[in-house]
Amino acid sequence: MAAPITPESRFSHSQETLREIAQDLIRYARKQGASAAAAEVSDGFGQGVSVRQGEVETIEYNRDKGLSVSVYIGQRRGNASTSDFSAQAVRDTVDAALNIARFTASDECAGLPEPEMLATEFPDLDLYHPWTLDVDGAIELARECEQAAFATDKRIKNSEGATINVHEAQFVYANSLGFVGGFPTSRHSVSCAVIAGKDDAMQRDYWYSVARNAAEILKVEEVGRIAAERTVRRLKGRSLATVQCPVLFEAPIAASLVGHFVGAVSGGSLYRKSSFLLDRIGTQVFSPNIRIDDVPDIRRGLASSAFDDEGVKAQRRTIVDAGMLNGYFLGSYSARKLGMQTTGNAGGNHNLIVQSGELDFDGLLKQMGRGLLVTELLGHGVNPVTGDYSRGAAGFWVEHGQIQYPVEEITIAGNLKEMFMAIAAVGNDVLVQGSRQCGSILIERMSVAGR
Repeated sequence: MAAPITPESRFSHSQETLREIAQDLIRYARKQGASAAAAEVSDGFGQGVSVRQGEVETIEYNRDKGLSVSVYIGQRRGNASTSDFSAQAVRDTVDAALNIARFTASDECAGLPEPEMLATEFPDLDLYHPWTLDVDGAIELARECEQAAFATDKRIKNSEGATINVHEAQFVYANSLGFVGGFPTSRHSVSCAVIAGKDDAMQRDYWYSVARNAAEILKVEEVGRIAAERTVRRLKGRSLATVQCPVLFEAPIAASLVGHFVGAVSGGSLYRKSSFLLDRIGTQVFSPNIRIDDVPDIRRGLASSAFDDEGVKAQRRTIVDAGMLNGYFLGSYSARKLGMQTTGNAGGNHNLIVQSGELDFDGLLKQMGRGLLVTELLGHGVNPVTGDYSRGAAGFWVEHGQIQYPVEEITIAGNLKEMFMAIAAVGNDVLVQGSRQCGSILIERMSVAGR
């Protein structure tokens, strides 16, 4: 019987070694005059294999390590980092951070989090699943993925490749308040992008699947098939005359709308007054059918953790309930700038879950009746201060609740404040491809401009 695979057998350093380095950093910083200090030490590796037209295109392998230390002299902060774990390099890095702090202006909001906010329990969230896939095995899987795409439809004429990625990492974070915590993680993925048609009529699309555990990734043949089907359905695209109509954001891109919301209610945007949702806590910012939860403790979740980037305990929170904004995403610094308390979100949101409605994707099409289904967004036309939204798009025109034909070279426009309030429904067709999880989102009305 084969011995179980452990982090110690996969990484260059053990968790215990990382802990010792982090704590040595803290002790040396305090000895050299720091009033407080925090350090993070990490170690990881990745393997990526891409195949195009059946031939190996790239084989990439990386093994990384690094440490970063932040020191405080009163309320003056300095930070330095290195990839050298030798004792001398560690001391030199701390000295560099201290020199920076000595010449930095004092900031009354700088400092470690309040001790009572730190995590004290570290449940196993099942985030580490090594994938013992060698290069030959990865090449074979990538070929199978691409071949499945070509076999799906004869109109698939070319490929941008299929890729298999394996990534494993571990870290330890420690600070001078006595906090020490860390764990190993994994993240593996399969992706495929193909091209249909020829000359000026070519179209491209892709699909991917990602998970902590490779066993939970879609089968490579399925990824290839979906990539092919998404590509050929875009052939013979048309433009549209300018129109005001409902817009349905397909689940893979609906999460981008949630991302704009997160940016607007995150500490940095709020204290810099660069947010279209300033001073809106306790008010209606979404339609009443919207609930959004920040959930840090999903087993194998892509953004799960018992604590944030400062060691503060992460906890379940309902950010939006019945459309009302209940809270922000704050780390210690931004919380102090706003006269508030950290929410355990230094480093961003955890698994952000938009509550699904009762309708599946076909049900959303029927509810929309006539309008635009958006499957791709282009460009970056979003103003975070005003909420003005204008993006290039592609997708499908819908009549009588049925997809009629593909559309391209269009622009959709609106304002995020109005768009959030005009969300008519969220589908139950949820895809887990990142930290923000939601089904397709139907917005009652937007401007759609063609050529």
